[in-house]
Amino acid sequence: LDEIEALSSIYGDDWCVVDEDEKIYCIKISDCLEQPKWTLCLQVVLPPGYPSAEPPIYQLNASWLRGQDYMELANSLEEIYIQNLGESILYLWVEKIREVLVEKAQSSDPAEPDNKKTSEEVDEGNEDDFLLDYQPVQEESVKMLNFITSESQEDEELPLIQHGNPITDRRSTFQAHLAPVVTPKQVKRVLEKLYENKKIASATHNIYAYRIYCEDKQTFLQDCEDDGETAAGGRLLHLMQILNVHNVLVVVSRWYGGILLGPDRFKHINNCARMILVE
Repeated sequence: LDEIEALSSIYGDDWCVVDEDEKIYCIKISDCLEQPKWTLCLQVVLPPGYPSAEPPIYQLNASWLRGQDYMELANSLEEIYIQNLGESILYLWVEKIREVLVEKAQSSDPAEPDNKKTSEEVDEGNEDDFLLDYQPVQEESVKMLNFITSESQEDEELPLIQHGNPITDRRSTFQAHLAPVVTPKQVKRVLEKLYENKKIASATHNIYAYRIYCEDKQTFLQDCEDDGETAAGGRLLHLMQILNVHNVLVVVSRWYGGILLGPDRFKHINNCARMILVE
């Protein structure tokens, strides 16, 4: 469930739930260019034994994908599964497929699959509209949270804190804050600084997670905090693991508006975090 939620946050409208009860999902993957021309649809069914004992059952759908191309891509997915036995692999699969599409786009005749362009360009336009909807809110929130860090030279270890786009749903508001960190002491300093802001301190929950890569031991130092929102910190950390980000702290503040949101609250927490990480 954590993996599905994270993928939904990462891929947005390209991620589609076909049948939640049967765990059937579909994702549209493109070559990521400004005008995508190579597109593929990956449909997966997650069996009861996934990920510990069974691989996903999958289908690759694209009019151009056949013969040798299909076999090579299928072999790559099987190889990823074998190399990561017992682990969640859908994100690795999607990014491998995207890599193949990018290579194909770079090496092929630019005029080849013209029939794809119209629908792809429409999709891109919709995405721009979605981002523009949030612009006025973002400007307002930056003013709201733009407190000045008047730190002396002695405290220069306090990293720069950035504030993301707020999301409001049924009177609840969610907003992410991010800072680069390389030590647990910096995590503590950033949290203390955030709590100096009355607006953030008054939030119903301040959920956070951080991942720090320790070069000498080649391991990750990571932790998370629910702050009363059960399991939210773990889900946030899982999103950061899937995105493979490190040396960063993400805090998501939630101001409760009096209406229960159910599972949607986790979706908003992850979406806020994903957006500020991408920015």
